[in-house]
Amino acid sequence: MLELRKFVAPEFIFGPEAMQLIGRYLCNFGAKKALIVTDQGIIDAGWLTELTRLHHEEGIESAVFSAISPNPRDTEVMAGAEFYHEQHCDVIVALGGGSPMDCAKGIGIVSTNRENILSFEGIDNVAVPGPPLICIPTTAGTSADVSQFAIISDTTDKKKIAIISKTVVPDVALIDPLTTVTMNPYLTACTGMDALVHAIEAYVSTANSPLLDLHALEAVRLVCTNLPKVLDAPDDIVLRNDMTLASLQAGLAFSNASLGAVHAMAHSLGGLLDLPHGECNAILLDHVIGYNFPEAVERYSKIGQAMGLVDLRGKNTAEIKQAVLAEVGRLKKQVGIHKTLGERGATLSDIPLLARKALNDPCMVTNPKVPNQRDIEVIYEEAL
Repeated sequence: MLELRKFVAPEFIFGPEAMQLIGRYLCNFGAKKALIVTDQGIIDAGWLTELTRLHHEEGIESAVFSAISPNPRDTEVMAGAEFYHEQHCDVIVALGGGSPMDCAKGIGIVSTNRENILSFEGIDNVAVPGPPLICIPTTAGTSADVSQFAIISDTTDKKKIAIISKTVVPDVALIDPLTTVTMNPYLTACTGMDALVHAIEAYVSTANSPLLDLHALEAVRLVCTNLPKVLDAPDDIVLRNDMTLASLQAGLAFSNASLGAVHAMAHSLGGLLDLPHGECNAILLDHVIGYNFPEAVERYSKIGQAMGLVDLRGKNTAEIKQAVLAEVGRLKKQVGIHKTLGERGATLSDIPLLARKALNDPCMVTNPKVPNQRDIEVIYEEAL
């Protein structure tokens, strides 16, 4: 069946030393003073110092907002928007992983719409775009630098909300693999698995299309080929480049095809227990694949082939499912993500609430199999 599909992506520059172009792009936007949104880890790694040097060379001032949690909170976004106005900034630069980038997106739309960040939850609920936004990712996996998603923690309801809108697509992404060498091994593993889940969920999404399939499958191949290697050789810039490319490819896919039950359930978990997003995705991935498999056998088979399973031809459905699940499990173990949800603090009594929140997440809309409350509860129980 032929269908209409759209493709949304920012302008992006990819490759070593892409960050060096920050001054040029700030000048292109006519910036007088930039708000740099980052976190303490990035400051300690030295990237803020480098970024500041680069834009000061162009005579552009800046103010720094770094009071950001690993899962950015609604209160932090609102404080950042107030700081943006107090400092009379006119452009926003996000420097860091998914947390600073999502927070920066939130700050931007709050600063122009003058509403609480939680009011934008859902799809296409942002009336006025934010100021120019430049993203410089320092991790390889979240893809916030190219996506139309922003994920913010609701501190009152203890859940993560998804804001999905073209208005949060960055104007420019400077994607520099050199900035990812300062990630520690576990962050490298978690963000790499996040990229893998983005690619897999985009490929089996009910909004998949040939425009996106190429990006999704290439991202799967790149992650499975390079993630174990980069953990053994963290300073290898070629491997870092390939993992950054995997994140980019996965981001282009999921930003347009959306996601599925893994992300919906991970958002619920992260909101309640404040767990790392990539780790939540990795823990849930094989359990959700097992649930979805009957609805997307051919697509999961192609994912298996992209993961390196070359002997799937001639196997029946049950054998293919077993092989794909085994390969996902093997990769998780190889990169060091082996804890259960129970070991990370989830309890059986949490599950009904987690499931209710996950069912209402926008990412669930494009899951290949339509779940009910009990289906989601069972998946969580299996992951305990």
